[in-house]
Amino acid sequence: MAENQKILVCAGTGCASSGALPIIDILKEEIKRQGLEETVTIVGTGCQGFCEKGPTIVIEPQHVLYTRVQGEDIAEIVASDVMKGERVERLLLLDTETQKPVTKMSDIRFFAKQHRIVLKNCGVIDPQRIQDYTLRDGYKALEKVLKEMKPNDVIEEVKKSGLRGRGGAGFPTGLKWSFCQQTPSDKKYIICNADEGDPGAFMDRSVLEGDPHSVIEGMLIGAYAMGVDEGYVYCRAEYPLAIKHLSIAIKQAEEAGFLGDNIFNSGFNFRLKVFAGAGAFVCGEETALMASIEGKRGMPRVRPPFPAVSGLWGKPTNINNVETWSNIPHIIRHGAEWYAQFGTEKSKGTKIFALTGKVNNTGLVEVPMGTTLREIIFDIGGGIQNGKAFKAVQIGGPSGGCLPENMLDLSVDYETLTNAGAMVGSGGLVIMDETTCMVDIARFFVNFSQKESCGKCTPCREGNKRMYDILDKITKGEGKIEDLDTLENLALTIKETSLCGLGQNAPNPVLATLKYFRHEFEAHILEHKCPAHVCSALLSYSIDADKCKKCSLCAKNCPANCIKGDKNTPYVINQDECIKCGTCMDKCKFGAVSRS
Repeated sequence: MAENQKILVCAGTGCASSGALPIIDILKEEIKRQGLEETVTIVGTGCQGFCEKGPTIVIEPQHVLYTRVQGEDIAEIVASDVMKGERVERLLLLDTETQKPVTKMSDIRFFAKQHRIVLKNCGVIDPQRIQDYTLRDGYKALEKVLKEMKPNDVIEEVKKSGLRGRGGAGFPTGLKWSFCQQTPSDKKYIICNADEGDPGAFMDRSVLEGDPHSVIEGMLIGAYAMGVDEGYVYCRAEYPLAIKHLSIAIKQAEEAGFLGDNIFNSGFNFRLKVFAGAGAFVCGEETALMASIEGKRGMPRVRPPFPAVSGLWGKPTNINNVETWSNIPHIIRHGAEWYAQFGTEKSKGTKIFALTGKVNNTGLVEVPMGTTLREIIFDIGGGIQNGKAFKAVQIGGPSGGCLPENMLDLSVDYETLTNAGAMVGSGGLVIMDETTCMVDIARFFVNFSQKESCGKCTPCREGNKRMYDILDKITKGEGKIEDLDTLENLALTIKETSLCGLGQNAPNPVLATLKYFRHEFEAHILEHKCPAHVCSALLSYSIDADKCKKCSLCAKNCPANCIKGDKNTPYVINQDECIKCGTCMDKCKFGAVSRS
């Protein structure tokens, strides 16, 4: 048995929902029962990244990862691995090619191709203990800045690093800081935008849950550089664990002297508050976010003036998202040149992606900018579930675009994806397989955007509703071929005339699917067929009389009672009464029911 072992239990939202918290209690009891309290430490960490395989635990220093751990597995893990160094093979991950268990995390493909900078501490430290953060060089960058650097030096270092805003727009961070710094005012603010509302996105939430001090330290450095003494973290109330860990971290940082007055005896003062948003997607837009903090309805305003000139309560304000702020301490500690070695010429550093959908390894991944979609989806993500064919990837959230298979080798960077009709966005990656209907997907995302529209400007309020209505008609087989031109013209108009980023980018899923999957739209309109067999109005179910065993399972389970037959007569579906639910096909054990 190795001395001073650690058992890292993922206690992030994903694994907690799978039952990780009781596992921690069971572990503590078992370690106590075996008399190992002096040599084994149990740490509840933030997200370890491998969400598909949760609950996960890691045995250190051997770097052994156990997946889908249940309470009844704990005694065996402690007795075999912790005490004897013998692996519990049934809980190890199987390599997708060799089908052999992998003992070390670094040999698991999901982790092997990642390069973790922002996620360096996530899944490793206890986010509720500031000591865990400082032991891994936490607040060293702040100390360096306050003791060795002037505000302009900090901004120049961030500029040289090439860091661009990770919230979606990709604006150069150092340049944005300089605008705020150069605006004269008696009061300035900085804000961390943690209002992450994209379907399938959980990057910012996971960083706040797993490494909140990195965000605080980044904001402290930015505040010093821009001459700011007060800041806010705007986090949606739907993230209770993130808010809890952040609030604990702020209190600990204040008690340790990293937040408050005269930090490191430098004369620099900074206060930080958490503001819980009510979950409006539009509040991810910076002017709507500031209106929300001010106690107003979250609605965007016309720019200019930009927030760097007139922001929160009319004062100069800088806003960056969680991932952007969390990059700052690493840049200061290791230097701009170190950071700029990762990524591409115009897109430096790494990017976190939330990998979800029809992919084998869903979870949180961090890769250098310039990594291809194919590497992320197939090498890290392990390919498509159930041996299905890849169809598309939705990148950039509801405002992103759907890219087809022939674009899998595109470099993931700001310019390349924008030119392809998609965007990096905040980092959502939703993978779709051959069973996905692209018309239905476009309808889903437009429906999301039109429901989340604040209603202030007509193009977004009315235009997205009209786009949804057209898409809904097409999925029901009621569309006309001229609707496609109407959709495209409407999308371009909304994109060019909407007030804020929500409206300006809401048409992207429509434009991208029309560009790359137009044949599916045409099949819905001209052939009244859904190639993916998703749109229920265009489906029909029938029973092959030769295959029917007259078992009556289809009829007994039909919610519409539209299937008739008996033990002497093959069953038949009444097409006029069929609600296209597919229950008959699911229940038939003999393959007699077909769908077209």
